[in-house]
Amino acid sequence: MRARHSLLSFLAATLSVATLVACGSTGEDGPSEAADAGYPVSIDRCDRTITVENRPERIVSLNQASTEILLSLGVADRMVGTASWTDPILDSLADENAKVERLADQAPSYEAVLATEPDLITASLYNTLSEGGVATAEQFADLGVPAYLSAVECEKSDFGGGDGARDEPITMESIYTEITDLATLVDEQQAGQDLIDDLADRMDAAVSAAPDVDGVTVLYWFANSESPYVGGCCGGPGIATHALGLTNVFEGQNAEWPQIGWEAIADADPDVLVIGDLTRKSQTAETAAAKIEYLESNPVTKEMTAVKEKQYVTVAGAELNPSIRTVDLVEQMSAGLVELGLAK
Repeated sequence: MRARHSLLSFLAATLSVATLVACGSTGEDGPSEAADAGYPVSIDRCDRTITVENRPERIVSLNQASTEILLSLGVADRMVGTASWTDPILDSLADENAKVERLADQAPSYEAVLATEPDLITASLYNTLSEGGVATAEQFADLGVPAYLSAVECEKSDFGGGDGARDEPITMESIYTEITDLATLVDEQQAGQDLIDDLADRMDAAVSAAPDVDGVTVLYWFANSESPYVGGCCGGPGIATHALGLTNVFEGQNAEWPQIGWEAIADADPDVLVIGDLTRKSQTAETAAAKIEYLESNPVTKEMTAVKEKQYVTVAGAELNPSIRTVDLVEQMSAGLVELGLAK
């Protein structure tokens, strides 16, 4: 593997967690190479400073959400690996995605990542970039490879217990911050702003088209039939819940994806079920079809209002984690609520 620059420590002025710090400077005659103008760049996230010394040319993304942002920024030709997929790529990004090697459908080995000779690592989820995952950010940094963890993930109050927990609901602003971070690290700031503007316009349109559902209750089921992972208060589903004026029956759960027993779910008896349709094969009842079959055959669940009346909204699994696909989630739910006639 080619030698990489060591990750430097920067003493930055006091900054908020959302602050970006441009640390580069050039001489009177300007930078020696136009591609590296504006570098080094540093970003403060998760109580760490991530510094990129030169314009990244060998990027590895360890999670689908991070990958889809990078592809949207137009840097497929500078990506050398992706991993950890729950669903097919967005149709709009399929051609760009085809240019990038998939290292693994799930988490790749540390060695497989290093074999690509990366100069920037990105991840959406802490359990990917931590002990027990691919590697820690510090392990990559020790080799001179900066590793960025999503701004959305850094807002969690607790990284333990599976998917972690949050004290406060995230907003689209958190997702926009992640886009801005990545756009800054890869020197595609205008593309980042264009992406944010497009997402904001689509969100406004989806909310405007939604029916009045004040008082309608909802449950989000991501995966697992034995002890289902359902949406808590404050992750990606929380954005959709509040944007559309719904009530999450497990709003009191701060865990990102708490596991709740079917008896408690049946007692909550939500009006509508938002069902994740996943193509991966790591849990039981991954596909929407398998989930619906379970709901309609299980003695505990088949008497639920939403099941008897088939009040389902099916969404891609990737839409249920906070990402650029959160807007897709709101669009799908807005249309689904109209179709189901759930306005009250």
